[in-house]
Amino acid sequence: MSKSSSASLVTPVILCGGSGSRLWPLSRSGFPKQFLVLIDDDSNQSLFQQAVTRINAIGNTQIKIGPSIIVTNEEHRFLALDQLRELKGIEATLLLEPVGRNTAPALTLAALQASANPSNNDKNWLTSADPILVITPADQAIQHQTTFVKALQDCVSVVAGDISKMTIAVLGVTPTAPETGYGYILRNAGRGKNNEFFVAKFVEKPDAKTARAYLEDGNYLWNSGMFVMRASTWLTALAQFRPDMAKVTGMAWQSRSIERLGETTFVRPDKRYFTSTASESIDYAVIEKCVTRDLDHTIDEMCTDTLNGEDGFTLKMVELDAGWSDLGAWQAVWQVGNKDTDANVCAGDVFLSDVRNSLIHSTGRMVGAVGVHNLIVVETADAVLVANRSESQNVKHIVAQLDQKGREEKNLHRKVLRPWGWFDSIDHGERFKVKRIMVKPGASLSLQMHHHRAEHWIVVKGIAEIHNGEQRLVLNENQSTFIPQGQKHRLSNPGMDPLEIIEVQSGSYLGEDDIIRFDDFYGRE
Repeated sequence: MSKSSSASLVTPVILCGGSGSRLWPLSRSGFPKQFLVLIDDDSNQSLFQQAVTRINAIGNTQIKIGPSIIVTNEEHRFLALDQLRELKGIEATLLLEPVGRNTAPALTLAALQASANPSNNDKNWLTSADPILVITPADQAIQHQTTFVKALQDCVSVVAGDISKMTIAVLGVTPTAPETGYGYILRNAGRGKNNEFFVAKFVEKPDAKTARAYLEDGNYLWNSGMFVMRASTWLTALAQFRPDMAKVTGMAWQSRSIERLGETTFVRPDKRYFTSTASESIDYAVIEKCVTRDLDHTIDEMCTDTLNGEDGFTLKMVELDAGWSDLGAWQAVWQVGNKDTDANVCAGDVFLSDVRNSLIHSTGRMVGAVGVHNLIVVETADAVLVANRSESQNVKHIVAQLDQKGREEKNLHRKVLRPWGWFDSIDHGERFKVKRIMVKPGASLSLQMHHHRAEHWIVVKGIAEIHNGEQRLVLNENQSTFIPQGQKHRLSNPGMDPLEIIEVQSGSYLGEDDIIRFDDFYGRE
């Protein structure tokens, strides 16, 4: 972009789905890896927060950053909302998927949202609701922020410079090892003015021998899953390559519902339509179909009007050498972590003796390790993982076993976050469960009842306002009340400080699904 050209409107799109099962027991379906703080740095931000911050940092005189679009699961909307609120000055809309359908339908929702609602007050420079989308997964790590920002700015320049609106840019990661767990991109020779290369082809995950050959070749890069394109480019390409997906996802979008909670907008596509759409990635649905290249041509010879991919689309790549990792397993967390003199990565209350090349992560209890090498040890309140570092990809097999046996440790931690605060199940036995509950200032649980349990509440900190049947109570520290089985009740915090109570449940069934909600400030059923 020349300095005389108008600024390009960029909409950050953060794809915040996935369960991160290979990072169990820290990552669980109810609190997946994108919401975890896995990188030991000064920011103390989750991977999701880092992704939002990175994309919003690419703005300059030629790039105007619009509101972000977060595509996440309905179940995780308040996790995302709470973490967004910690990032001051970030305006965002949350698109809530009723079920996961991979990244292509997710991006389609984002493109439709960006086209329909540019959400900008400066109408002088906005000529159409067709912003450039900068699309990133929410669960990646980048070690060198400045390099990353420059690479993305180059991608935006590549896309903005195509008046035909048929160009898609992808970040290709400089490989550092013969990795068999990533897809690869083969680039053409010859670099353009914005450091871009034409893409020759995509390659599926290779075997070890092929991966070594790719590394030696020097023209194969890892596929980062980060793309830059106009909203209209994606919608046009999807309509050509996957008209079935475009139609059904579009119908789900047309029948969407919108909810506003304070300054945040929740957009929900229609569940019936969205559930019936195909589950496919951005790469499979569109990107790989845009590649038709002759490797003998140089960058100057490969004009977009003569050597486009199918149906006229052009796919270009900007190289990213910024310490990228998708953190797909504990081995990857060890690779990017801050290592001690024995190449150990430690977090929490950890003591070591004669330990090398290991990752030891404690969330609560003290962990000691003696005379072990190349291990992964991860401690949480209700589970401990011990694995050979080279086998950490296979943690998914443990998660599959937990799923088969219906174990709750697959889905939730002992301490569970809720939009109103959190609860920690500190003890349980036959016909009883004990919880520690924290309610944020001004927050309230739903008006609810339980068919199978009664509850005793004891206030240990703060002030509690309680609806107990027809009673309205205000309790202070060391005061208590009893909620009979089958009685409507609600717990609220009218104070300025957090409220903490101890809840003792008793009854024949104590599952979290024994809740009948009559009214809820957070829209839960």
